[in-house]
Amino acid sequence: MTEPKPPAQLQMVWPLRRLDAPPAAHVPAGYGVRAYRPGDEARFYGLMALAGWPGWDDAKLKPYLARTLPGAWFFAVQEESDLIVASAMGIHDHSEQHPFGGELGWVAGDPAYAGKGLGRAACGAVTARLLSIGYRDIHLYTDDWRLPAIKTYLKLGYVPFLCGPDMPARWQALCGQLGWPFTPECWPTWPRDGERDG
Repeated sequence: MTEPKPPAQLQMVWPLRRLDAPPAAHVPAGYGVRAYRPGDEARFYGLMALAGWPGWDDAKLKPYLARTLPGAWFFAVQEESDLIVASAMGIHDHSEQHPFGGELGWVAGDPAYAGKGLGRAACGAVTARLLSIGYRDIHLYTDDWRLPAIKTYLKLGYVPFLCGPDMPARWQALCGQLGWPFTPECWPTWPRDGERDG
């Protein structure tokens, strides 16, 4: 007997109508957003473990680093200590649905600093960078149970991507859980034609 195939990850996209409107990266007093610097890796691996992705090391990072776009890996940091408390990467993603896509990926935050908007600030910086270097297909992958992350992406300006037949029902359930408007008539479908990217 074969194991049932897990559901495809959810996808969200930056609306085509907002290609000229990058999100603002607001951070509370005492925090800032900066780009990756050599030597940040050890704290990043620790951050990933705190966020629920243990086992990161140089070998695991290497293939992602090869696809991370120049100047598109951002951290939210405590200004006084330069402690990294949130991270997000801008990655080149080539797939059937995204033939020349820029992916907002590996978003992680230290739970001890949750609720300050720091993950959203790092994501906003990545999105702005991808827009500035000409990406029109900016997207991310996530899971149904990552409710705080999904709410962060929605607040930032991303919209659900109805890339499969099961997506409307899944997003209807999520919008109900999050108290977010369910407006599938405004969300893009695959293939994207630009007409519904509201």
